[in-house]
Amino acid sequence: MKTWYSQSLGDGILAFEPKEELRAQFEPLFAATGKPTEMAVFTRHELEGRLQCEVIAYFSPAAAPLAQAVGARPCDRPTTTDLDLLAGDPACWAALFPAMP
Repeated sequence: MKTWYSQSLGDGILAFEPKEELRAQFEPLFAATGKPTEMAVFTRHELEGRLQCEVIAYFSPAAAPLAQAVGARPCDRPTTTDLDLLAGDPACWAALFPAMP
């Protein structure tokens, strides 16, 4: 179970509500599974040549049930550059992005 997922949350200015909805959906699932360190949702504001930024949510492999429920698509593990933790245990950084030797 190593597949990451991503989902656009829309324009950066308007993404506050979708982010809060995602956090609200995450919390009961997180609690029900024993709050695993590897379960997290991250966000990043991305421009990619557009005038307005787009907020992308990234779901760790352990958050796959939520990702699939919201229609997220499989993707590569994101880089940590400008990545923000939306939901999950802060210890997830070390678990999901181990330092490379």
